[in-house]
Amino acid sequence: MDLVKELILAKKLALQAGKKIMEIYENKHISVTIKKEENRESPLTQADTAANDIIVTGLCQEFPEYAILTEEAIDDKKRLENDYVWIIDPLDGTKEFVNRNGEFTVNIALVYKKEPILGVIYVPVKGEMFYATKGNGAHYEINNKVKKINVSEKENIKEMILVQSKSHSGEKEAAIRKYFAETKSKGSSLKGCLIAQGEADAYFRFGPINEWDVCAMNLIVQEAGGKMTTLDGFVRNYNSENILIPDGFLVSNNKNHEKLLELK
Repeated sequence: MDLVKELILAKKLALQAGKKIMEIYENKHISVTIKKEENRESPLTQADTAANDIIVTGLCQEFPEYAILTEEAIDDKKRLENDYVWIIDPLDGTKEFVNRNGEFTVNIALVYKKEPILGVIYVPVKGEMFYATKGNGAHYEINNKVKKINVSEKENIKEMILVQSKSHSGEKEAAIRKYFAETKSKGSSLKGCLIAQGEADAYFRFGPINEWDVCAMNLIVQEAGGKMTTLDGFVRNYNSENILIPDGFLVSNNKNHEKLLELK
């Protein structure tokens, strides 16, 4: 499947959205409102909406035949009739953005018949880009230099590095730390990026999360040689009618994924 045009556009729009996000971030006046989602309350800033406008406008202009699912717009269920669907989180890690720790990302994914085929994750503060298209491996780009990335080869859980959320860690996350050699803490989809580039080996998410939070990460990890499943061991289908992933997931380097699932 030729996704050259889609990838070029997704990377371009991620950069543009990231630039706008940084303008707001550096302005030091961040207006925060609380939006009520089906399963939680979450912060919303002018950066979320501005980045969303940039991405959605660009995608609609170039690929009007593709459907769009984005965190910052009403869900148009007509997407269920479309084989191609862009899944977008224009500012993943809004809490990290508000807390000014730099660990937030722009996430753009493309799904074909419920399967991720393109993923782009951009880190505005560092100018880092992680991306993948199905069957072509995962890549890391910074300062116009690109390298292919791969997960680690660690098989022994006692030697693995666990990565956990800065904003969503609780008792279950704390209970599994003892099985690992080390624990790292990261915000947003950066946790999956650490696994894709071999700097961590496992990431458990307990509790609900939405498709736009993980779709791009899922493909990047997969193309780097890793694996993402629900905590019951099933591969997630995207562009579902219910976009909530209710019980969390496991991302790993895929060297001992089934054994890791037993830790939950």
